[in-house]
Amino acid sequence: MAIDMRKTTAAGQAPGAEEPPDTGVRMPPEAGDRHRLTALQGLAALSLDAMASVAYGPESIVLVLAAAGAYGLGFTLPVTLAIAALLAVLVASYRQVIAAFPDGGGSYAVAKKHLGRRTSLVAAASLILDYVLNVAVSVTAGVAALTSAFPELYGERVWICLGVLVLVTAVNLRGVVDSAKAFLVPTAVFVGSILAMVVVGLFRDGPVSTASAAGHASALGEGATTVGALLLLKAFAAGCSALTGVEAVANAVPSFRAPAARRAQRTEVALGALLGVMLIGLSVLIGRFHLQPVEGVTVLAQLADASFGHNAAFYVVQFATMVLLALAANTSFAGLPVLMSLLARDNYLPHVFALKADRQVHRHGVVWLAFVSGALLVFSGGDTNTLVPLFAIGVFVGFTICQVGMVRHWFGERPKGWQAKAALNGFGALLTGVSAIVVTATKFTEGAWLIVLALPLIVLAFEKIHRAYGQIGERLELGRIPQAPQRSRSLVVVPVSGLSRLTCQALAAARSLGDEVLAVTVTHSGPEDRQAAEALCRDWELWKPGVELIEVSSDTRSLGRPVSAYVRELMQAHPDAQVTVLIPETEPAHLWQRMLQNQRGSVVAHAVRRDTDAVICRLRFRITSDVR
Repeated sequence: MAIDMRKTTAAGQAPGAEEPPDTGVRMPPEAGDRHRLTALQGLAALSLDAMASVAYGPESIVLVLAAAGAYGLGFTLPVTLAIAALLAVLVASYRQVIAAFPDGGGSYAVAKKHLGRRTSLVAAASLILDYVLNVAVSVTAGVAALTSAFPELYGERVWICLGVLVLVTAVNLRGVVDSAKAFLVPTAVFVGSILAMVVVGLFRDGPVSTASAAGHASALGEGATTVGALLLLKAFAAGCSALTGVEAVANAVPSFRAPAARRAQRTEVALGALLGVMLIGLSVLIGRFHLQPVEGVTVLAQLADASFGHNAAFYVVQFATMVLLALAANTSFAGLPVLMSLLARDNYLPHVFALKADRQVHRHGVVWLAFVSGALLVFSGGDTNTLVPLFAIGVFVGFTICQVGMVRHWFGERPKGWQAKAALNGFGALLTGVSAIVVTATKFTEGAWLIVLALPLIVLAFEKIHRAYGQIGERLELGRIPQAPQRSRSLVVVPVSGLSRLTCQALAAARSLGDEVLAVTVTHSGPEDRQAAEALCRDWELWKPGVELIEVSSDTRSLGRPVSAYVRELMQAHPDAQVTVLIPETEPAHLWQRMLQNQRGSVVAHAVRRDTDAVICRLRFRITSDVR
């Protein structure tokens, strides 16, 4: 069990946990920056979730308003403008979050400082749920676009989803910069095609083509002449799915090159501007072309058909949408591992999630996210509709907590102009709080109850991990000055099964480690085993290594338990001595040759670790490649 030996407070939490551990190796700034993001790369790495939401955000609004017929569709633009206003408030707020908390963490970091530990854990849990669901929803939506174009692939959609997930995971294991470079072109093609479609559509008097919707049943309701507040709230809640991913930049500020906060702020503004323009532009086109939703054809496909015609440009939009939807999972891979590293450094997740690879990658966080998302893909059968009701709730909980925390931040710091900043965050908290309630209420029976149930369970898991680290810290007396180390008598036990060069090296190493060395061999009562044991004893007497050979009998032909029992008796007989078990093992030159090993060392190590408190050393004897 690997324990982080940093000093902790009485509660078991490492002070200054936001700071990365000092490895003792000073890397030149330019070397580290090679693996960090520029503002443009940050837009590609961290905005795919939000960008891709324009493919289903306006459609979600239209599908809800369609229940009120053509009259209801007339409210598409007002609802979109309300969502765009909320987007503007969020972008302005998260610019302030980035400046105030340049170490990243977003709503978790804000809540941890200003709203207390428990609230910060709720924010972290909500973000984790949203990030995991974003991966599953993005991949299934992208594959759904593919199977819509090629229906013969529908039966293989789960395997295709898993293949896309493996691809995105592999790219992110190479580093956040490599993922940004890989996804920069698809992002640019998608944004360019959407903006071109909006501009061209604004110059059209009517739709150029309706071929994509021809022959499909209309999803438009009939007979409605009024639109109630409840329907508008449901449309607003459905369209708010377009706002997921706005917080990703604030969560991953440390991934940017210096000055990280300024680059992250530029990325946040660019993301908000592009997303707002695309959402409003698409809603204007929906009203201009009097578009009606139909079964089996997306709203975005109908808009591309109406603006460009059913030609090559139409297929470019569809292909770009499909690719970006599938790759939108990258936002989670860029943001969640950073958040998990902060939680790990605060002792709420295993410390392994705080480790970084040489390319500034939190590989354990990336692999964990891929594993859980893959399980969700298999569980849902690759169906987007199964996952969408669970989406967007967690992020609005995080939005609200973040805004409230920032209000307290400004009241505490009181810099110049703090009243206006606090008012902005307060207004944002009101909007996102209402949105969280509306989204949860309208989607509760569709599966949102799972999120409501999962949030407290994740928080309880955080608390349990934190208590465990606290108990470990108290037992190790972390944060206290220990007594001066005293030298004690050292006994080294070496399990042997025969004479070889490995045995010689093991005894030499043991004699350099301990005051007394004891070689132990396990014998059995069978005739052949007895002959082998007697032969070993004769050879040992002839060899005369200066180390006593002790026979330990075993009636069950087991190996680990007899050795651990002997070590336990030795520790009881010498309570003041330090007992070490040195296990010699060979390490083959080729990976496939490891299958030829008998794993005796692992068996002994497991038994000794389970039954005693002895120190275990495993001596590796490397077999060079010239040995066949």
